[in-house]
This record gives sequence, C-alpha cells and structure tokens, in this order.
Amino acid sequence: MRRYGPCVLLLLVGAAILRISLFSELYLRYVKAGLRPYLIVSGVALVLLGLAMAAVRRATHDDHDDHGEHDGPHEPDDGHGHGHSHERSPRVAWLLTLPALALLLFPPPALGSYSAEREAARQAAQGVGSFPALPAGDPVELTVAEFGSRAVYDSGRSLTGRTVRLTGFVTRDRDGTWYVARLAVTCCAADATAGKAEVRGAPDGAPPADTWITVTGTWHPEGALGTDAAWPPVLDAVTVERVKAPADPYEQR
Repeated sequence: MRRYGPCVLLLLVGAAILRISLFSELYLRYVKAGLRPYLIVSGVALVLLGLAMAAVRRATHDDHDDHGEHDGPHEPDDGHGHGHSHERSPRVAWLLTLPALALLLFPPPALGSYSAEREAARQAAQGVGSFPALPAGDPVELTVAEFGSRAVYDSGRSLTGRTVRLTGFVTRDRDGTWYVARLAVTCCAADATAGKAEVRGAPDGAPPADTWITVTGTWHPEGALGTDAAWPPVLDAVTVERVKAPADPYEQR
C-alpha cells in the first residue's frame, strides 16, 4: 500500500481544493473571488494526476509480478517472511497526508482579530488630499478602509455631520478599547492588511472579540490630518448590531 502514498496525497490535496472552491465558498477565506476558476482547475488536475499515477503504478506492479519477479533472484528476507522492495516509500512520508486531511476536514478560519491587532497603523500612499463627495442620504455604507482613509486624510472633511455604517469584526486592546475591523486583500490572505475604527459609546458595550457587527454612528475627529494622532479613526456609535459573518470576509483593495 505504501507505493500509493504519493497518489493518496495528490488525491487528498485535490479533493480539499475542490471542497473549498467548487462545492462551497470557503475559498473566500484565503483568496479573492476572481481566483476561484484557477482553484477548481488545480483541484481537478491534482485528482486526475493522482488517479493516473495510481493506475500506472498498479499496472507496473502487475506487469512486474507476471514477467520477472518470480524468475530472478529473490530479494533477501527481512526475517519476517517479507522481502524488501526498493519502490516502497519511507513510512514517515505518510505524515504528509495529515495537512491534506486537515484542509479537507477542518478548513482553517479566515484571519480575524489576532491578525488585525498586529497590523501597525499604515500611512496612505496618497497622503492628505480631497476625496469625492459621499452619496446623499444617511446612513452611508462605507468599508472600514474607506472610513479610515477619509477620517485620517480627507482635507475636505467629508465625514463631518454624516452618519455612517460599517461592518466588520470586533478586536480589542488590552486596556479595553475596542474596534470594528476588517482585513483587505489584493490577492489572497497572505497579503492582508487591517483597517479598523475605534468604537465609543456603544449602548450595550463591546461584543466579544471576533464577533461580526454592523455599527452605525458618526465620526469623532481626533488629531491632525495625516498624523499618527488621527489613527485609528473614532466612531461614536448609535447602534451596534450583531450580524452573520459574510461569505467573503475580506475587503478588496
């Protein structure tokens, strides 16, 4: 059975990729939506390669048994009635199936508060400047990154007097300060960066870390534009509603 180890590993990895990309939307925890077709093709290719490799190894083994193994010299016995085969893989190689099984059976969650808490405040490439006008009507839906950019860098102060609505997960500091946060990706979770807004005055206090919420409130200006004192931006909460985590947990940069 050990000769089929590489085949089993290919099949497991291919099945895991297909599970998260073809049969569910779990792939959105790791990569952006546009990469789904490539994941599906990769998963199918790995499954087919594993099946083909298994078929070739089976045919080669059967052919070897039928045409030569009994005619030539026997391999030395190991003292237990079994000869040694040079085609056998070391037993430790089977440990490689464990990560594949873990991905297949227990896909890891999306990045959350642990990652957000370790993301240092970023300086926007555009620096301080004017932003386009916000849509009419309150509350206005903004991403956490959009809110942060306008709060820290918008010389036109477009958030002044406006009610905004942000959706993200809860993260906390050790001193009890808490934030609504969201991770943004360009390609996949490996390049994720965090945006967050401090939430103040929530009627029912802070939900547990990693709870997904929609918070509605108004911008609370602090610090000079473009400085560390203005980061992270502050939102005076009017309502905080717990919501289900979205299928795609990341904002797109």
